[in-house]
Amino acid sequence: MHISKKEIEVRYAETDQMGVVYHANYLIWMEVGRTGLIKDLGFSYAEMEKEGIISPVVDLSISYKKPLHYGETATIHTWIEEYNGIRIRYGYEIYNPDGELSVQAESLHVCVKKETFKPIQIKKFFPDWHETYEKEKKIK
Repeated sequence: MHISKKEIEVRYAETDQMGVVYHANYLIWMEVGRTGLIKDLGFSYAEMEKEGIISPVVDLSISYKKPLHYGETATIHTWIEEYNGIRIRYGYEIYNPDGELSVQAESLHVCVKKETFKPIQIKKFFPDWHETYEKEKKIK
C-alpha cells in the first residue's frame, strides 16, 4: 500500500479568528493529497476528465484531533482505503509539525460519465488504474 505524503505551509488566509485552520480548508488539503497520490501512482485526474469521466465525492467523514496554526507545516498522508472497481475510499491523516495527528478523514468517490452522471466500471474504462488500485488498496 502506497502512502502519498504532501506538505502544505499553513497560510494566514486559511485560519479563522481563533488563529487555527478553518475546518473547510482541510477538505482542500485532502484534494491536494488525493491528487498527489494519483500522480504518485502514475495517473492524472485531468487526463481522466479529458475522457469525459469525473470522480465526485459521494460521502465524507472527518475527525478533528488537534488544531494547526498559521506558519506551521501540515503533512498530509493519503492512501487507498478501499476499492471495489466502482467505488474508491481514500484515507487521510494530516499531521502537525510535531508529528501529532491533527485530522483523520475518509472520502468516498464514484467515477461517472460527465454528461449523464452514471457510474462506470473503472476496469472497463481505465484498466491500468484498476490494476494499480487493486494492488495499492489497503489490505484488511
